[in-house]
Amino acid sequence: QVQLVESGGGLVQAGGSLRLSCAASGRTFSSYAMGWFRQAAGKEREFVAAISRSGSSTYYADCVKGRFTISRENAKSTVYLQMKSLKPEDTAVYYCASSSGVYYSYSKYDYWGQGTQVTVSS
Repeated sequence: QVQLVESGGGLVQAGGSLRLSCAASGRTFSSYAMGWFRQAAGKEREFVAAISRSGSSTYYADCVKGRFTISRENAKSTVYLQMKSLKPEDTAVYYCASSSGVYYSYSKYDYWGQGTQVTVSS
């Protein structure tokens, strides 16, 4: 069992930055890969970024590449999503999730946090 708690969401103007955090508990954090997904109102949940167990490999959706950075601190059981140059279309609820490997599909992730709202105003 893994418990995930996101934090760091909020309201920001276009062009601004936010850093999301996801604190994990329940199992050895370094034993699973982590991903960030988002879901805008009326839309399907979509992949944002993922990171391998060690943090040596990262993956991004094309729409956030170059603007978002995923990282993890295994000693703190925490994964981060640094978001820069935010756009109104980045507005969504952001979720972190854990998986046995790095996947782009949300169906491959086993445990999910409750989500944190990110709103980018124009």
